[in-house]
Amino acid sequence: MAKKLIIVESPAKVKTIKKFLGDSYIVTASGGHVRDLPKSEMGINIEGDFEPKYITIRGKGSTLSDLKKQAKEADKVYLATDPDREGEAISWHLKEAMGLDESKACRISFNEITKTAVQAAIKAPRSIDMNLVDAQPARRVLDRVVGYSISPLLWRKVKKGLSAGRVQSATLAMIAAREAEIAAFIPEEYWTIDAELTADGNKKPVVFHLAEKERPHDQAGADALVRELTPAVWKIGDIKVTPKSRKAPLPFTTSSLQQDASRYLNMSPQRTMRVAQQLYEGINIKGSGTVALITYLRTDSTRIADEAQAAARDYIVGTYGAEYAAGTAAKAKSGANVQDAHEAIRPTDVTRTPESIKDSLDRDQLRLYQLIWKRFVASRMTDMKTEVTTVKAAAAGHSFIATATVITFKGYRQVYNLGDEKAEKDGALEKLTMDSALELVRLIPEQHFTQPPAHYTESTLVHAMEECGIGRPSTYAPTITLLQSRHYIAKEQKNLYITELGSAVNGIMVDHFPDIADTGFTAEMESRLDKVADGKTGWKDLMHSFYPGFETELRKADSALGKVKLADEVSDVVCDKCGRMMVYKMGKYGRFLACPGFPECRNIKSIVVDAGFSCPECGSRMTVRKTKAGKKYFSCSNYPACKYMTWDKPKK
Repeated sequence: MAKKLIIVESPAKVKTIKKFLGDSYIVTASGGHVRDLPKSEMGINIEGDFEPKYITIRGKGSTLSDLKKQAKEADKVYLATDPDREGEAISWHLKEAMGLDESKACRISFNEITKTAVQAAIKAPRSIDMNLVDAQPARRVLDRVVGYSISPLLWRKVKKGLSAGRVQSATLAMIAAREAEIAAFIPEEYWTIDAELTADGNKKPVVFHLAEKERPHDQAGADALVRELTPAVWKIGDIKVTPKSRKAPLPFTTSSLQQDASRYLNMSPQRTMRVAQQLYEGINIKGSGTVALITYLRTDSTRIADEAQAAARDYIVGTYGAEYAAGTAAKAKSGANVQDAHEAIRPTDVTRTPESIKDSLDRDQLRLYQLIWKRFVASRMTDMKTEVTTVKAAAAGHSFIATATVITFKGYRQVYNLGDEKAEKDGALEKLTMDSALELVRLIPEQHFTQPPAHYTESTLVHAMEECGIGRPSTYAPTITLLQSRHYIAKEQKNLYITELGSAVNGIMVDHFPDIADTGFTAEMESRLDKVADGKTGWKDLMHSFYPGFETELRKADSALGKVKLADEVSDVVCDKCGRMMVYKMGKYGRFLACPGFPECRNIKSIVVDAGFSCPECGSRMTVRKTKAGKKYFSCSNYPACKYMTWDKPKK
């Protein structure tokens, strides 16, 4: 029997796809790219029309040999790498490296790893899309030229181990600009005044808030207003009941998934993508074998296939009732940077509820799948309906407002309620009429100050990158992770802060490579890269228009920049060997304490962070530690005398 070879990227997909096909198909994996640019050099022949130098990736030689052998024994080779630009490029590299001719090799792609999708793809093979292939070297060569040109400059002028890049540097500049805005912020004082009022003898007071435009700006103004209001007569000025609706949320894109997973599950973008990849490739579900649970995870589209729409409607009608099923699904505005190449992220089978498979998933897999499943189902449901009651009270010519919201129809909130959509019913407020007699119980003045812009979190940074058009869905998580690993930014609680090193590197980039650090320029380059994918321009034309100006900036920076000296942050820890105040240093595994007397004094210490509880064995304080892989654990401060450690902080 003639054999057909299907090559996918990930070994995890092999088992999932094999279930859908007969014995005439062999399914194997390339493990991603088999060829790439060398790590030890730029690998771009700039004088030779920017021709890239591809080599077989170290460790992939045996994989490539096996693929060649299997391809030789097959009469058809299906290149089934991921359905995006990177996947198209991997297919092309496989074809070139394996020496496959056009008659034998064909490209297939599917947005979800289901029997229907895989079999449909095999029935509709196509040739490799060279426009999409060209988009990958365009981005790769551009980023390689930028990174491998500026990074050595930073090594010479600042310190070794630093890096710069097109998306990375623009993102760092965004964080630096936000930090500068926060530092320059001057808080302004204002006062709120709440009035507790009872009506018609009702003992339960209703809280009314002074209208925002009338707020005093200092204590003298607040005191004067309290004196004026205390003897005043209070009356109802207006009562309004307004029906409102809140639209059902759109299904997840890569960006919105990363944002909500960070906001509600406290999962970093990198962790979110890792877990989503597992759900996409397939999980061993009890009684069903290996099953792919979600559609492709790298997408900027909110579009949903007609079959999935119909299946969701059937599920909603059968589970919640026809009144909960939306007639037409909400659509997002299509921006200039939206490729719309794939569907939104959704479950492959809406009837496979999180509850039904929870025993087959680990904690992160279950939480993320539950988030995706609920969001998809909610996106196909009707809007939430509310009634907002607004009552205005007046005294001495001043206006106070009280509001209450009641949900009249849950709609999508029947499924998707993450705790940030509050509705409250105030029975005392509902009983008020225009003729209600009001009596003042007390006035509550309170001082406030305007707040600076919030620090970026991973969630809000992803949103900002998407809004500015920096990078693509697949680059958000790696970019943030890279900035943290280079110690350009640090994460405390959920907030991201720029480090002294990050500020120094950003200063160099802004002063000497303003285009690379500029979000507008970076977004424009993304648009030009999209034109390569659309076949509207050649990738080498893009490089020819970019490189001359960049080369000029590079030469000027090299001659203008002197050696940048970074001052170490001094700690309050005394070196127990020489008595100097130890300073903070950054190492491979994070910050540590070092004696500034190096090399005369080589004393170093790890930074001890109190864990907030005592050792159950010896009573000493427990400290927070990290493994070399970065995983947090708790260790007794009396180590090595006491070797007690635990991965989990005890619950109070």
